[in-house]
Amino acid sequence: MTDYSEEQRNELEALQSIYPDSFTVLSEKPTTFTITVTSEAGENDETVQTTLKFTYREKYPDETPLYEIVSQENLDDNDVTDIIKLLEQQAEENLGMVMIFTLVSAVQEKLNEIVDQIKTRREEEKKQKEREAEEEEKQRFHGTPVTIENFLNWKAKFDAELLEIKRKKMKEEEQAGKNKLSGKQLFEMDHNLDTSDIQFLED
Repeated sequence: MTDYSEEQRNELEALQSIYPDSFTVLSEKPTTFTITVTSEAGENDETVQTTLKFTYREKYPDETPLYEIVSQENLDDNDVTDIIKLLEQQAEENLGMVMIFTLVSAVQEKLNEIVDQIKTRREEEKKQKEREAEEEEKQRFHGTPVTIENFLNWKAKFDAELLEIKRKKMKEEEQAGKNKLSGKQLFEMDHNLDTSDIQFLED
């Protein structure tokens, strides 16, 4: 017959030596204790942290222990939900064996992932801002980017406008040609022109 209390006692001793700074016994009947799990330091020495509370059931490890998150730092609600799911899954998988170390290690790994995600998210946001700033800068200097398609459209329009301008000019020249008077004709029409030079000289 399995001696549950013996297995539990042995595990407690092992946990105390593995986590000397973060392990705290809260009560002995039932055996309840907390372990604080901290991620590796991320950017700006930022860490995420959670304190897990475990309670041995009478037939642990043939029964899963009771567990809950009693405090956390820098974790959002989704992260907390993910950690609880992870504990559930690990507890089921390790039923029949002492499992607290396995559960804590899984949470430790999860916290490291979260720190990495925070770092990646920040880097992405930074890159996104840089990209947006670059785009704005480009828009200011370049306007519409040139593709073969829009260049050909522009050229067709430009050629049509040019042709129109030439046509107008030719028309105007024709009109002007019809109405253009020679110097002699101008003199004959306007007698003031006869004296204008003399007047200019006198002035």
